[in-house]
Amino acid sequence: MACETPDEKNALRALFRVRRRELAAADPAAAERVAEAVPAELLTRFSAVAGYCAIAAELDPEPLMRRFRLAGSQILLPAAVKRDQPLVFRITGDPHGFVADALGVPAPPPSAREGRPSLVLVPVVAFDRRGGRLGQGAGCYDKTLEALRAAWPVFALGLAYAGQEYVDLPVQPHDQRLDAILTEKGYIEVKRGSP
Repeated sequence: MACETPDEKNALRALFRVRRRELAAADPAAAERVAEAVPAELLTRFSAVAGYCAIAAELDPEPLMRRFRLAGSQILLPAAVKRDQPLVFRITGDPHGFVADALGVPAPPPSAREGRPSLVLVPVVAFDRRGGRLGQGAGCYDKTLEALRAAWPVFALGLAYAGQEYVDLPVQPHDQRLDAILTEKGYIEVKRGSP
């Protein structure tokens, strides 16, 4: 099923949001298994890791961020300063001091120091094995990854339930591909040169 119009893409997004809620309800321990499935060489490869605060039924990155923190990585969280601009990443602190960002998502306050991630954990509505990702629809991560990749090498790791996989997601020119996907069933490396 190729999605050529925004309505078709939104229908696919709605379908996978329902699927993601069902997967989250059926497997509350999935986030722990995702953290266990990360390849050991990834844990020591990145000096600064950007996570996210899970909303709705997004896979919770906290167990994975904890593993990166124990391996010596600095942990950052995103903050939307304006709706139409790339996210900024701030060093995490006391979650009780978090404030709602421009998108209403809990984030470190503006007083927190900013950092430069070398790995970005990316929430996913649906994914394919070519690195295609269907997000929430606002384009935040596409804009952010594009800006980061223009400045320095950044690895984008999608976090998802295995059941969020779709055979062939529609990818538009502005869509930023994932470098790999991590699910409760394992690590999926995106092959370079995939169309």
